[in-house]
Amino acid sequence: MPGPGASLASGLVRIAAAFLVLATAQAAHANDMKIERVTSPGGIEAWLVESHANPLIAMRFAFRGGATQDDPGKEGLAYFISAMMDEGAGDLDALAFQEKAQGLAMRMDFDAGRDVMLGNLQTLTANKDEVFDLVRLALTEPRFDEDAIARVRAQILAGLQFDEHDPETVASLAWDRLAFRGHPYARPIKGTLQSIAAISRDDLKSYAKRVFARDKLVISVVGDIDAATLGKVLDHIFGPLPANSVLAPVADANPPLGPTQEIIEMDVPQSVAQFGHRGIARKDADFIAAYVLNYIIGGGGFSSRLMEEVREKRGLAYSVYSNLYPYQHGAVFVGSVATKNEEVGQSLEVIESELRRIAEQGPTADELANAKSYLTGAYALRFESSSSIANQLLAIQIEDLGIDYVNRRNKLVEAVTLDDIKRVAKRLIEADRLITTIVGKPVAMGTPG
Repeated sequence: MPGPGASLASGLVRIAAAFLVLATAQAAHANDMKIERVTSPGGIEAWLVESHANPLIAMRFAFRGGATQDDPGKEGLAYFISAMMDEGAGDLDALAFQEKAQGLAMRMDFDAGRDVMLGNLQTLTANKDEVFDLVRLALTEPRFDEDAIARVRAQILAGLQFDEHDPETVASLAWDRLAFRGHPYARPIKGTLQSIAAISRDDLKSYAKRVFARDKLVISVVGDIDAATLGKVLDHIFGPLPANSVLAPVADANPPLGPTQEIIEMDVPQSVAQFGHRGIARKDADFIAAYVLNYIIGGGGFSSRLMEEVREKRGLAYSVYSNLYPYQHGAVFVGSVATKNEEVGQSLEVIESELRRIAEQGPTADELANAKSYLTGAYALRFESSSSIANQLLAIQIEDLGIDYVNRRNKLVEAVTLDDIKRVAKRLIEADRLITTIVGKPVAMGTPG
């Protein structure tokens, strides 16, 4: 007789196959989606895209707070909680909870970000009632048994020990520490060996009580469920949660400008460098122009300026890229390059030179046209499955961009002019004032800071 593992595998195969069937049609009709605002009898709101083409439901939800709500000295608390959410609830211990989840062929996972705690749920329609019961238990009656805590703690500690030897992770953590010093964003989301060891059962219970509340909750649902049914489901799952969260206030960060450089020695043949400075907030009127600009600089893969100058022309690195991170309390522009220890200095010189050039001159008309063409054409690919649609709707809610943003987004990109992007390049890029962290054994880069 097949065991729970076989049942899980079979169920996940059915889910994967059904979601794949939806992909092409949903991508093609992203702009035609009907996004409905549903309010439950108890006043809980969600965005719904109703589709009965397949017997599947995808739900995404987020509680505002995230790792910024970690207690001092207990960095990694939100991350710890996210790993504990399937480790038993109500009358079900960890083993019983996970066996029941396997039997229902459901997907449920949690993730801690800087500003939010994210939840992800996928279920077959036939199993929805039992699945929703299990999610309600996980959110409202988590057990936090000591044996489960010890097991998860050991897993997190093992991951942190691995991260200590990963140059990219070390460079990123060091950059955050320099850019956000004194702010919660400077703290590692996964915590440290010392802070994870210090987290207790009471800490976990306190975090859940403070953060898992209805006033800071956003929800998106896509699939085989109608608005009336969803309203009842929202009250069933989330209704028992406290009405109001108790969040510690978080000040806006103001990342300093460099030049600042820190070298962390690690005995590896290739160094990793992370560079950047303050960015542009998501709700800033210039954000879309900055987004297009970043695609041209380092977000566009092989078509980007940095890839062309650093890799294609000079062969200095296999990969170089940049991103905009508009966190809720502080936006940054960040890039990374990995190269031989002997070529780190030259790679960074080329990057700074190219950033300086684009700040002074801006991109060309052809670069702007190509970027806009790609970014508008590729947008539909973000809606290729019910789960990806739910992800996009949740992100739009978190950023408070409006329920009509899906239909407005490409028009915003298309509206960016060459004058706009040249002006924003001068505003955003400060090549001579980068914060840079380097991990490895770079040659001729001075002594560690």
